[in-house]
Amino acid sequence: MKVHLVDGTYELFRHHFGQPSRTAADGTEIAATRGVLSTVLGMLEDGATHLGVATDQVIESFRNDLWPGYKTGEGTPPELLAQFPVLERSLEALGVVLWPMTELEADDALASAAAVAADDERVEQVVICTPDKDLAQSVRGRRVVQLDRRSGAVIDEDGVWQKFGVAPASIPDWLALVGDSADGFPGLRGWGKRSAARVLAHYGGIEDIPHDVVDWDPGLRRQVRGAATLAATLAASLDLAMLFRRLATLQVERALLDDVDQLEWRGPTEAFGEVCAMLGVPRLAERAAAVAGGPVG
Repeated sequence: MKVHLVDGTYELFRHHFGQPSRTAADGTEIAATRGVLSTVLGMLEDGATHLGVATDQVIESFRNDLWPGYKTGEGTPPELLAQFPVLERSLEALGVVLWPMTELEADDALASAAAVAADDERVEQVVICTPDKDLAQSVRGRRVVQLDRRSGAVIDEDGVWQKFGVAPASIPDWLALVGDSADGFPGLRGWGKRSAARVLAHYGGIEDIPHDVVDWDPGLRRQVRGAATLAATLAASLDLAMLFRRLATLQVERALLDDVDQLEWRGPTEAFGEVCAMLGVPRLAERAAAVAGGPVG
């Protein structure tokens, strides 16, 4: 079997900014919700059997307590934020496993489910449906891959090396050094993508990089421009670098998924027809029933 894990937050944002406005009878904006539901149904129609969706029910997480500049919901259109509970209700009515995250983030849920699924010998492949670079750390060979459903690009472990210049396990270290503007932390001054990739490809992790440049591999010193300055910066800011790495490291909580069998889609619930009527898309209920092989609920 293949396991598909969907970043519901990314999908909701993508559809909100990519589709014209649509409102329910009560004036609630619903265009993005309709788009995500259609996307998930499309995956089921294409043969997906085991599927879970993670959302950020609350944009803030425990990481906001660690770093004051970490991303928040500030600036997010209120009509978009208001669709999270609508989407979550709709997905549950569709019968899809949902992880609405509060203390942790949707990315943590995806990483957690991927880890559990990858340990199951029955699983042929785990497909994490998001282009988010944070999830690159969860990629394992061809067994756990990322899929950008917008472009169709699949990134396996070789793809992570080609894109970032480091192994999946070093992605948190790479992000800590270069920063992540989307998540709100700046990285260390002077460290760029290429320098971070070259150093981490050699040493693996931040804590393994010698503090004194004279202790660096001679060949690496010649390859990295400004190596002495970078080494000094890291030595002076090591605590900050380790904090940034913690921010970038996805938290694997295996309790979020007891067994891969829980992800098997068994059809929509009786409430799905009502949800589709509220969203003004009865066709979605018909599509779900057709995939499930039963009458509309």
